[in-house]
Amino acid sequence: MDLSIIIVNYNVRHFLDQCLHSVQQAIDRSREEQPAGPNFLAEVFVVDNNSVDGSVAEVRQKFPWVKIIANEENLGFSRANNQAIRESSGRYVLLLNPDTVVEEDTFIKCIEFMDTHP
Repeated sequence: MDLSIIIVNYNVRHFLDQCLHSVQQAIDRSREEQPAGPNFLAEVFVVDNNSVDGSVAEVRQKFPWVKIIANEENLGFSRANNQAIRESSGRYVLLLNPDTVVEEDTFIKCIEFMDTHP
């Protein structure tokens, strides 16, 4: 696994939807480009801090490839990130806010930088 992407969510369904669409496009692009190529592997976690806006249901429906951790209470940003970090298996971990839209080459550039600057 090359990259673990972790997003903590709390009642920002609209932003999360846009974020995950951009993440999917960037993952697809990473698989098309070198040096990542078709062997590029990423996993995406959404840690939901007990949202009441339907975020979890929407992620399950629209983004079935996302690993969801649905908390029964709001554990806060740091604890939620740590939950997913413990379950992640990527060489690198990217903490991403749900109101972020990434460019298609973001993951390629991140991995290239980290590989050349260990």
